[in-house]
Amino acid sequence: MLDKKRLGKTDLTVNPVGLGANAVGGHNIYPNLNEETGKEVVRTALENGMNFIDTAYIYGPERSEQLIGEVIKERGDRQNAVIATKGAHKFVDGKVVKDNSPAFLKASVEGSLRRLQTDYIDLYYIHFPDDDTPKDEAVGALKRLKDEGKIRAIGVSNFSIDQLREANKDGYVDVLQSEYNLFKRGVEREILPYCAEQSISFVPYFPLAAGLLGGKYTKDTTFEDGRSRNPMFQGEAFERNLEKVDRLWDIAYAKQAEVAHVVLAWYLTRDAIDALIPGAKKPEQVTNNLKTLQVQLTPEEVDAIDRIFRP
Repeated sequence: MLDKKRLGKTDLTVNPVGLGANAVGGHNIYPNLNEETGKEVVRTALENGMNFIDTAYIYGPERSEQLIGEVIKERGDRQNAVIATKGAHKFVDGKVVKDNSPAFLKASVEGSLRRLQTDYIDLYYIHFPDDDTPKDEAVGALKRLKDEGKIRAIGVSNFSIDQLREANKDGYVDVLQSEYNLFKRGVEREILPYCAEQSISFVPYFPLAAGLLGGKYTKDTTFEDGRSRNPMFQGEAFERNLEKVDRLWDIAYAKQAEVAHVVLAWYLTRDAIDALIPGAKKPEQVTNNLKTLQVQLTPEEVDAIDRIFRP
């Protein structure tokens, strides 16, 4: 079992396996969600020491933050949770647009504070870049909120390397969240090295590639959701991807673990990655994700996994 880790240069210490909470109240992402089950997912996480909870305004919208706030309030132990949330989306004439302006970010933080029923947010991200706001100005607005004690750490999400450099011009960026998994390794070229150099903690999302890296699918598996249109899940590419995943079973069997645990443990060996936020729709998935912490990979195993999935 790993001890808690510090996120980059922040004063936040987290369980390296956290909870991606887009299935907690994220009705616009997943149909037919049960809100009580979502709250039980959050309770189960906190009861088992999984203190890093990742949500966003757009999950619901708003509902994920509200449900998490209800659980935190009922437990009465706000100090034992490290809550990350995000803002950038707004609705204009029924359409979703992105806004990184200082005024909008300030209002977004205030809205999140109300929904989460707290007087501070541990980590606040700019969820997506907009096309207009200079990124150092956007981060400067969050720095002022940090100085006021309303947020404890500053994050950006889905930023390119150029946007990240601009955002971090004054060294204020603490965390970057972006897509990264063994099939999508583009951030290894510039973004991960920059984060390591700047002591910016990198939090990957979609770490299991929509389940493809979980070891549960076969070539006969069919999908009726968005995965049916995803090139990674189609034809020969799908079969080649499954062959790569199948090569992880030897390591998983040796560790008495699942392929998903091996994959997640591999990410925790990467420079700049301090924590992961795999999602969970059911409480038992939370406790299963925590088994990742029991997997200790040897340098040889880390290298073997790297070679299997090297682009």
